[in-house]
Amino acid sequence: MSTDAVWPDEVFADLDRSGPVPLYFQISTRLERAIREGTIPAGARLENEIAIGERLSLSRPTVRRAIQELVDKGLLVRRRGIGTQVVQARVSRPVELTSLHEDLTRVGHTPTTRVLSLERIPADDETAQLLRVPLGAEITRIRRLRGTDSTPVAILENLLPPEFSDITAEALTEHGLYEILRARGITIKVANQTIGARRAQGDEHELLDVPKGGPLLTMDRVAFDQGGRVVEAGHHCYRPDLYSFETTLVSR
Repeated sequence: MSTDAVWPDEVFADLDRSGPVPLYFQISTRLERAIREGTIPAGARLENEIAIGERLSLSRPTVRRAIQELVDKGLLVRRRGIGTQVVQARVSRPVELTSLHEDLTRVGHTPTTRVLSLERIPADDETAQLLRVPLGAEITRIRRLRGTDSTPVAILENLLPPEFSDITAEALTEHGLYEILRARGITIKVANQTIGARRAQGDEHELLDVPKGGPLLTMDRVAFDQGGRVVEAGHHCYRPDLYSFETTLVSR
């Protein structure tokens, strides 16, 4: 993606400088339309507020308020060292037995994965109960950063029972975890899942490019195969501006 700033002058050629509609509102509505219609594509970087003000012969506070309107709507985001960018399209995830890799692919995104850590560790009491393995059994703990179109979306932490100790970081970089498990003949039939929210902790704000202590969506899942055996347990956190969970409710 080009780092050149984008600003389509033609979108703002008809600003009414003497009418009753505030100029900040005219700018924000035209900018919103340009983003939604793709004139300004997802991921594009805007010029800074001073440059925009000079282009349009407007004060910086007027431009700042127009930009803030779209930041509040989730269409723009301010990034440290980069500036103001158009937000990537939000991923809406049905609450069903799929992986994030599959969800991103389904809606036309290109998933990217960086394996942050992969280690074999003895199961402590809590982990042994969660995976239903003996205390001290060697289990695999994985931490990955999942993104789409060069934008970080989620941090995925998974615990795997001993039989999957040969899964490699290279395989996880190229494929989703559920895809790897299915290739081994594993059929995931049911899962216990909890969706929640919390503040970013540790290095999460740096990895996901969100404010320190900012809000994150979370999902905890324990998945079982057709025989009732635990296949994996995961704790994942997601950027709320790029991700949502979708459910269908039916009246009884």
